[in-house]
Amino acid sequence: MASGPIMLVPMCLVENKDEQMSVNEKALKILYKISQPVVVVAIVGLYRTGKSYLMNCLAREKCASSKQVKGEMQPQSFMRAYKGDPKNDSWIFALAVLLSSTFIYNSMSTINNDALEKLHYVTELTELIRAKSSPKHGGVEDATEFVSFFPDFIWVVRDFILELKLNGQPITEDEYLENSLKLIPGLNPKAKISNIPRECIRRYFPKRKCFVFDRPTQDTSLLAKIENILESQLDPKFRQQSDNFCYYIFTHAKTKTLREGVKVTGNRLGTLVVTYVDTINKGSVPCLENAVTTLAQLENSVAVQKAADHYSEQMGQRVIFPTDTLQELLDLHAACEREAIAIFLEHSFKDDQREFQKKLTEIIKNKKESLLLKNEEASEKYCQYVLDQLSMALMESISDGTFSVSGGHQNYRRAKERIERRYWEVPRKGVKAKEVFQRFLTSQVSIEKSILQADKALTQGEKAIAEERAKKEQAEKEQEWLRQKHKEQQQQIEAQNRSLEENIVQLRKKLEKDRDEALREQTRILEHKLKIQEELLNEGFKKKSDEMEAEINRLKNLIESTKKDKTPWIARALDTLADELSATLAIPGKLIGKGLNALSSLFK
Repeated sequence: MASGPIMLVPMCLVENKDEQMSVNEKALKILYKISQPVVVVAIVGLYRTGKSYLMNCLAREKCASSKQVKGEMQPQSFMRAYKGDPKNDSWIFALAVLLSSTFIYNSMSTINNDALEKLHYVTELTELIRAKSSPKHGGVEDATEFVSFFPDFIWVVRDFILELKLNGQPITEDEYLENSLKLIPGLNPKAKISNIPRECIRRYFPKRKCFVFDRPTQDTSLLAKIENILESQLDPKFRQQSDNFCYYIFTHAKTKTLREGVKVTGNRLGTLVVTYVDTINKGSVPCLENAVTTLAQLENSVAVQKAADHYSEQMGQRVIFPTDTLQELLDLHAACEREAIAIFLEHSFKDDQREFQKKLTEIIKNKKESLLLKNEEASEKYCQYVLDQLSMALMESISDGTFSVSGGHQNYRRAKERIERRYWEVPRKGVKAKEVFQRFLTSQVSIEKSILQADKALTQGEKAIAEERAKKEQAEKEQEWLRQKHKEQQQQIEAQNRSLEENIVQLRKKLEKDRDEALREQTRILEHKLKIQEELLNEGFKKKSDEMEAEINRLKNLIESTKKDKTPWIARALDTLADELSATLAIPGKLIGKGLNALSSLFK
């Protein structure tokens, strides 16, 4: 379900002219503006069998039921098949399967052997679609993977000429479809050929539904122009069937999803369309894994930028320069970085080598360092301004020789102490407060010594004591400043270590979620194959049922492996990330080890 640009009329997404496919740029621009997940409906079938009418219904041009579900779904684009050579039509069929979340096959009269033979494209899918970039020989592995990303299958039978009955008993449309897909017994070549499309539909499409339509009208003169006649001219029963069909699509059609639960947004769909069409036009077989990799590269780059922009925006809103302490700025950084990492992980996928997460970490690190520098500059400028204002009278007195008198040193000391007291009373001077004041004290050392030596009220011994005391105080101030610098360095290191930990903790959650989604996907596939195996056995095809055993056992082992490999699989990924980010963040090895030891308890 998507919100976004609304088309005034249906628009073809993939055009098929002169047996060459191309993407409609206008439709593509609309898709690229949709950032929400989309429902993708594709309708295929033989030429002039009423596909356009169904598309118009879904586009709300002729569907009365759309008033009941107004606002729930905005059909954005459709792909329609044109008559052409068989190979070209096969590619259209394959593309519709790859792109759609709901795949509608439109045929006439009945579901019989002839209708199933016309659906021969489904038997060619192992030659037209690749699930992985390196499939096993013969496409066997690909075929077992299809169920994980294939769309829901709806068979629409137009001008239905039979009664919905089986052995004299009423049946539903769905029961009619499932009965028609049962395998034909016998070992003769004709039965084997007839069973191939039945097996493929049952194997590839676990969720199936059927709709039957009566003739739109008994007036043959209206049939040729059915796209343009009024709703009132259609048979009431046909109109009701159309409404039921539309209502089902609007309420049950699911979001287009790739493997491992990756939802397809409008802009992702646009990228997939372009990738698949370009591949087909080059004479190659479209591969889901390759397309997803291409999509991930684009999406992850966008996710990095989105996360980095969020960090910059939030730091800009939350930080008031100069911050009172370094820790204040580092805490704000940590909060904004946490949000940025969450945004990246939400919008990224298939970042198996963690190159994009590493890139984000590096960008945020550089932004943080820039902010730290800006914070220091703001603090130094403000502190120097405050100190200049407070010491103005002192500097004028020194220039006027006010302290170059008997008892002048004591007066100078009082004036300087008064400046120091007032300086530290000023709030939010920032991280450079001690350094700036220390620089001021250093600048006063020779001045104080000169004033001290000129003070005739003091004996030489008293002057020596006063000078020693001034040196000691200066040394203490310097030590205090150095302690602050050391503390800030430790805070910086701890902040970098916290950054590493935050990346690891959030990635761990995402990896666990991805693993759970993979496990659910594997379980769904297993349940589907077990169902097919049981159906084959019940229909008397024990040999075919037994042949599925190896495939089922492989899936069971994979599921068990996924469950058992819970901790090591995640830990390996986190170790890789830790190694990558430690160099980027320049965290000392001892601290990395300490941080990871603390995190390791989470993996047990």
